[in-house]
Amino acid sequence: MDYKVVFSTLETVCEDNIAILCGPSESSDLPYGTVAERLITCLRQIQEHGRALEPVVASFTAIYHHYDFDAQTPGNGYRTLVKVLHSCLLHIIHKGRYIASNYNSAFFRAEHNASEMEAYCSALCQLRALLHLAEQLIRDNDFGQLYSLQDRELSRRLVQEYSSMHKACFYGRCLGFQFSPALRPFLQTVVISMVSYGETYGKQQSGLGLAALSLLTSGKYVIDPDLRGAEFERITQNLDLQFWKSFWNLTESGLITGFNRIASNQVQVNFTLTVPPVTLRLPLASDPSLTATVSPPIAHWGPGPVHMRLISYELREGQDSEELLAFSRADPPPISVSHLPWVQKQPRSPWLLIHFHGGGFVAQTSRSHENYIRSWSKELNVPVLSVDYSLSPEAPFPRALEECFYAYCWALNHCHLLGSTAERVCLAGDSAGGNLCITVSMKAMSSGIRVPDGIMAAYPATLLTTDASPSRLLTLIDPMLPLGVLAKCINAYAGTDSCTVQSAVGSSSLSALGRDTALLLSDLTQGASNWIQSFLDPMRSSGGARSLSSPQRRSQSGETGRTSNHTSTLAPGAYPQGFEPLRSECLAFIRPTSCPIIRNPFVSPLLAPNNLLRGLPPVHIVASALDALLDDSVMFAKKLRDMGQPVTLTVVEDLPHGFLSLSQLAKETVVATEVCVARMKEIFEQENPTSALHKRP
Repeated sequence: MDYKVVFSTLETVCEDNIAILCGPSESSDLPYGTVAERLITCLRQIQEHGRALEPVVASFTAIYHHYDFDAQTPGNGYRTLVKVLHSCLLHIIHKGRYIASNYNSAFFRAEHNASEMEAYCSALCQLRALLHLAEQLIRDNDFGQLYSLQDRELSRRLVQEYSSMHKACFYGRCLGFQFSPALRPFLQTVVISMVSYGETYGKQQSGLGLAALSLLTSGKYVIDPDLRGAEFERITQNLDLQFWKSFWNLTESGLITGFNRIASNQVQVNFTLTVPPVTLRLPLASDPSLTATVSPPIAHWGPGPVHMRLISYELREGQDSEELLAFSRADPPPISVSHLPWVQKQPRSPWLLIHFHGGGFVAQTSRSHENYIRSWSKELNVPVLSVDYSLSPEAPFPRALEECFYAYCWALNHCHLLGSTAERVCLAGDSAGGNLCITVSMKAMSSGIRVPDGIMAAYPATLLTTDASPSRLLTLIDPMLPLGVLAKCINAYAGTDSCTVQSAVGSSSLSALGRDTALLLSDLTQGASNWIQSFLDPMRSSGGARSLSSPQRRSQSGETGRTSNHTSTLAPGAYPQGFEPLRSECLAFIRPTSCPIIRNPFVSPLLAPNNLLRGLPPVHIVASALDALLDDSVMFAKKLRDMGQPVTLTVVEDLPHGFLSLSQLAKETVVATEVCVARMKEIFEQENPTSALHKRP
């Protein structure tokens, strides 16, 4: 729908509702009075925002095609902000039409609908602020550039602005409005689970007792979405990294992974390996008669083993060998399916897929990504080796990169054990894993050894900073990737998060995650319960955290701005005169990502000089239009294309960051997963993997 039609419809719907609400009542039972006054005030504010935003949107639509990767790939943060605004306006129009049609009904829930409209009015106010901030980015950045990599002051000011802006409206009644409708129940479940988990986090309960306690506390967040939004904002404003790690590592629990294994494709090979730290020798790519030495990972605590998982839809030669089973982490070793009479062993595949999982460098393992890895193994008919690299902050950069590079080299030398001849090798990963796919390939080039035949990177993080970009503005409203989480993960990987580093030799993240949940929480942190309590107690003592109505919050934000310095921290002119976004009741503390390590090209490949990127294999990037890291993908793809490197970029719609793990929840995620599989198949089936066959104009 054309944006002019949307704004015109919005104006009409508001006028119609105001006329109805101001008209005479035909029944004394109708809920006029205070509710009608709230709705009228809210609708007039929506009209004001709409009239101010229409020319802003017009200016964006006139120029945002200049920031796309190419004419066939419309996608960048400016487009995304307009798309999100469009979704918000359509929800308001739908709700306005419902109110106008049903206000005189005996079954009309006046309070509920007034609260819904106020929530979307608050969201519209904040989106207006984001678009004004994006206007400043357009003014300050070079033409066609989505990042201001030299202007760190602009990024610093924007981080300060994020810190004080109100966010709860995006996590309550409006949660996930911008995503596919099929995903909204899932997002609601995640947010409710996280807030409920926050209340029980650190309590001395058994795993079952902790789950039961979380279930009991979750009811109030289902009933009261305003309370849910306020609690989620409080938790994510000043997030404790260990809390975030432990929450997302719940996906490693036996119950969840057991269910995923039942729901996903059954495979004949699925077991973990522990590779000891021994020096490897690989042939040089330029002269195979010569060899290069690859040392085992040594960063931070010296040589240590590397953990991996082998998944294969079919049993292949070598996968049941005693030599491979000797690397198994299981005790006793897994029973080989080759002993079963109905299993037919297949020859080695000419292909090998090496996978690096996502999780912000701080959480999860191959176990929580098994669902889609199993599907890949079946659909591509290829063995998959997924690397369980050590996680931050216990193992900051470069430990994960060293382990992933070592695993890649080990796989090349031992492909015969993995059921492959490795004629074609593809690296695949999502988010942090996408970053590792690129940096492992860079390290292979630097070492002079064979580079993979291609990379499939889903929504990769290519710039591990909090530098400002239009898509990064989505961290204000994204339930999957809030700015506090992003900054914590970056600082943890850079090693600036204070943490005692301990040797991982003799232990693994998988074995820790297999323990009772309560013991895991106890190991992760001792003071988390007090931390959570410090956020929750003030809310209980004040009688709850129900969100204020839009006009109430507006007046309070102005009051807070005078007493607590919650006013805009941007340069004069960032917002139009008379407009100010809603402010949060508590400031977020975002530690600046200023450590020099984050600008290391092997941490942020977008910043790598051309000589470190020239010679990369074909890179296929699959990004989401609603992902805060979208601009990372667009700018990195542009950089490779401008260098003459083979690269493709696909931007899928209506999905959040991490959509690969949601592959069975919506048709949109199924389509996005199919795109990823098609890109990997393209890598495997290319006739000459050493030549740059597929380039975008």
